[in-house]
Amino acid sequence: MKTIITVCDTCKKENWDPEKNQPRDGEVLAQLVESAANDLQSIEVRRQSCLMGCERACNIAIQSADKLQYVLGRFDANADDAKGIIDYALLYNASETGQVPYKTWPQAIKGHFVARLPILPKPESDQ
Repeated sequence: MKTIITVCDTCKKENWDPEKNQPRDGEVLAQLVESAANDLQSIEVRRQSCLMGCERACNIAIQSADKLQYVLGRFDANADDAKGIIDYALLYNASETGQVPYKTWPQAIKGHFVARLPILPKPESDQ
């Protein structure tokens, strides 16, 4: 089953200046995450315009069917953060429930968690 990383491509850090810093920070982070995941069959990266976490830019979500889902923020648009996101997504993908032991988290994602969302129940017709 694939793990989906959704990157807010409209995020911009507080100091972003449209006159000087095109493209937005979220777009740069999305490109870096896409590049880091390029050859990974188990990871899909998609973009979303606005994850509504502007005060915690740059934001991402990590999701997979029948697993806990996570929202993370306060990333910088750099290769180290993109690699940390991918490294965590691979651990998440290998987990049956989506829980990843803290001691295995990449340093680049520690302190970035915003929310953990429960597994969605299956519709009664699927049970």
